[in-house]
Amino acid sequence: MALSAWAFCCFLGGLLLPGGSPSPSPSSSVPRLRLSYRDLLSANRSAIFLGPRGSLDLRTMYLDEYRDRLFLGGRDALYSLRLDQAWPDPREVLWPPQPGQREECVRKGRDPLTECANFVRVLQPHNRTHLLACGTGAFQPICALITVGHRGEHVLHLELRSVESGRGRCPHEPSHPFASTFVGGELYTGLTADFLGREAMIFRSGGPRTALRSDSDQSLLHDPRFVMAARIADNSDQDDDKVYFFFSETVPSPDGGLGHVIVSRVGRVCVNDAGGQRVLVNKWSTFLKARLVCSVPGPGGAETHFDQLEDVFLLWPKSGKGLEIYALFSTISAVFQGFAICVYHMVDIWEVFNGPFAHRDGPQHQWGPYGGKVPFPRPGVCPSKMTAQPGRPFGSTKDYPDDVLQFARAHPLMFQPVRPRHGRPVLVKTHLTQQLRQIVVDRVEAEDGTYDVIFLGTDSGSVLKVMALQAGALAEPEEVVLEELQVFKVPTPIMEMEISVKRQMLYVGSQLGVAQLQLHQCETYGSACAECCLARDPYCAWDGDSCSRYRPSPSKRRFRRQDIRHGNPALQCLGQSQDEEASGLVATRVYGMEHNSTILECLPKSPQASVRWFLQRPEDERADLVKTDERILQTEQGLLFRRLSRLDAGTYTCTTLERGFSQTVVRLALEVIAATQLNSLFPREPRPEESSAWGGPASAPPKAWYKDILQLIGFSSLPQVDEYCERVWCRGVGEHSGFFRSRGKQAKGKSWAGLELRKKVKSRVQAERNRTPREVEAA
Repeated sequence: MALSAWAFCCFLGGLLLPGGSPSPSPSSSVPRLRLSYRDLLSANRSAIFLGPRGSLDLRTMYLDEYRDRLFLGGRDALYSLRLDQAWPDPREVLWPPQPGQREECVRKGRDPLTECANFVRVLQPHNRTHLLACGTGAFQPICALITVGHRGEHVLHLELRSVESGRGRCPHEPSHPFASTFVGGELYTGLTADFLGREAMIFRSGGPRTALRSDSDQSLLHDPRFVMAARIADNSDQDDDKVYFFFSETVPSPDGGLGHVIVSRVGRVCVNDAGGQRVLVNKWSTFLKARLVCSVPGPGGAETHFDQLEDVFLLWPKSGKGLEIYALFSTISAVFQGFAICVYHMVDIWEVFNGPFAHRDGPQHQWGPYGGKVPFPRPGVCPSKMTAQPGRPFGSTKDYPDDVLQFARAHPLMFQPVRPRHGRPVLVKTHLTQQLRQIVVDRVEAEDGTYDVIFLGTDSGSVLKVMALQAGALAEPEEVVLEELQVFKVPTPIMEMEISVKRQMLYVGSQLGVAQLQLHQCETYGSACAECCLARDPYCAWDGDSCSRYRPSPSKRRFRRQDIRHGNPALQCLGQSQDEEASGLVATRVYGMEHNSTILECLPKSPQASVRWFLQRPEDERADLVKTDERILQTEQGLLFRRLSRLDAGTYTCTTLERGFSQTVVRLALEVIAATQLNSLFPREPRPEESSAWGGPASAPPKAWYKDILQLIGFSSLPQVDEYCERVWCRGVGEHSGFFRSRGKQAKGKSWAGLELRKKVKSRVQAERNRTPREVEAA
């Protein structure tokens, strides 16, 4: 629709359009496609589960693709959902705190609504038929086994006889940072294990072996914020397997000052760690940690660091390739606030842990590499084939000499940091209006290569679908934002995200509820080859008839059109130029009042495209580029005339240019109604209460008759007038693309008289619809 209809109808109501600001220059960092909550639901791309009470108060999710189920932990309840589009037949188990725990929590000063409940924070597979669940238990953590049945069954039961204390396995606070993983019948957790949230530790419990914990005497962890824990095999020897923890911690300033800084870490412990015999008894004897660096190189060797670790995703390899770790970082400083994504190779992490240990002689000394003799077995290594020697088997950490354990206790930090792939982030985003909280990645095979598609969860309930295209090792990656998807109706921070490559689904959890979201919906990009190609989505390709899911083919014959790296439709879509299709596009007639303001609306299909306007006057043979100035502005909504002149009449063509490809969006034939012609039709006797509505002294017309309008534009335009007024007025005051918001209090004061006049003319429009031209003339 051309918003010059606004100028015509708002002229009747006595309102002028405000000026606009220039639209920002297009960039690939702007989402090419934005889909609202309603868009996703109407396209059947998402399904929402809010629970039987309208809100889950979700705290954790566990995706079980073997059973085809999604398990949720919320406030005083657990849920089981089958992985179907409409969430059929959900299961619920109520699990409130034990008798008296809620009341005791309130007596200790905790909030009865947000803290004194059993918030389920651990959901881990225990065996083939059970899950291990742990909750905060109103600040008295509890754990229990949950019966979930075999594959194909859909059952959910709480084993009451299995309920036991969860201290050390689950934090006391519902929202305190926490990470856990279940390995070999034992739960590994990184948490603060006391009521006050001060005793930070890495804890192992639940199996036949004696529980192990961090050595708190040495302060190995400094106010940690745990993000993730996972078992990662270093090699084919299972005795050498380790559990890795990703976290941030606050440490004294490295330059010896009084301040503190935040640094991000990767730490690890051996799965077969049994503690020491005389030193580190029932304590970790293999714990080591290293710094994760994610920084942007600057001039003169300076670096901009992103130190706060937000989330981690492990991109497990196909055969023959190494594990890659995608990490989301944030930084908050006096200069700027931003986020960065760095990618680490697991081999680089192993290399750092095999390198020199960090050492300093005193608190005021700088850190340096340890230069002395390192005892054998090397501190931090697991008892395995690597440590076995004739006469010195070292089959357990209890067999390690005391000097090995003392060294590990005194030197838990590695000197070299872990640096990302190519030495820089693959993605940097600054000055965002929303915060990034979660990350998952899918490696997608496309026609011209393999691409990692990144899904980012925000604190506003939306998901960004992004790619970082790396042209070379030294070149900065190109950011391509494919989609912004508003998953939840109201802004709510996304707390959990799980991806199912098998089902091509993303499971998004917030405190409000959980959503099942399709990774792609190719037909949304459009119905033309060029639109499909410009989308640059590796999931999608042009098949000759539509934009549909791309599936790799073993044959070399090219039958799909796709260009992710360049997005060049001129090469991919030969003979399908949009401008050729638009050459027969009929111009829509619109009207504007001389000396008034008018806007011609043009909304490009892609916000990454630049917009150009061309004008062809009746006496000209060709169209010329419209030049903007203080009177004519180009806005995000279209071309704004602050004061319309009769010389502005003509046919306006709005075209977009994206990656060298031009498309015609709309053609509008603007007719300018002369001010003298209109003044002769309206008396100049406004009522005092109407004068303010016209924004000036008592010199504006108080009312307009319908037949007078027809004399100006002709009876044949009756359906257009009806359509314009219906479209503008029926939406209500203040909803016209931010019209009243942009004018502030001034617009609010001028809207009442205009609204009354709109009602009168609209009622007259309805009355005239069934009348013949002769009846109108007679009237």
